[in-house]
Amino acid sequence: MTREPSAAAKVKKSKHAVAEGSKTPITIEDVVAIRFYRANEKPFGAFSNLYPRPVEFEGRVYPTSEHAYQAGKASKPVVRDWILSAPTPSLAAMAAHGLYVWDVVPNWAQIKFDRMRAVLRAKFEQHADLKELLLATGDARLVEAGTVNNAVNRLWGEVDGKGENMLGVMLMELRSEYAGPKAKRPHQSGAGIRRTNEKVSSTSKRSPVIA
Repeated sequence: MTREPSAAAKVKKSKHAVAEGSKTPITIEDVVAIRFYRANEKPFGAFSNLYPRPVEFEGRVYPTSEHAYQAGKASKPVVRDWILSAPTPSLAAMAAHGLYVWDVVPNWAQIKFDRMRAVLRAKFEQHADLKELLLATGDARLVEAGTVNNAVNRLWGEVDGKGENMLGVMLMELRSEYAGPKAKRPHQSGAGIRRTNEKVSSTSKRSPVIA
């Protein structure tokens, strides 16, 4: 029986890593940026929080890292369970994004980035193949490239090159930690570096940018 090579092994062995807009085969070391978005895109769709890989976090096993992250948003257990009962991680995220402000924990703006970092750490430390894939990206800049221009996509990723790209930044932080103190610093944009804890003001009782 022949064992299928891991996604990271394929990246390392491939002489034809894909660079956006380029028709010339290049090696992974030459890639300036790796853009990902949909969970079913191989191999880097695994970086999406919607990627179907269970994560044990805070004493509970969640079907995806998106579920684990969104579980911390709701202030009431019944609302949290309702969100987590969604059949897909994308629907769970949509439900969480639509919560009224009084259904969201009061300090969510202050804790959400730390929670995401903790969830990502759990995901990659619990799955050796995903950790290997992350390390295989070298110094390439990681970007969640959203296709819909909205506040959530611009916070966690970029849309048409504009946004905070916080998910990409956190993945690069984790990669640098795994690579060791002598590893090169990941290539990041100035916009992506800023860690904002600012509360987003809104005249609506719904806050579409609470992510």
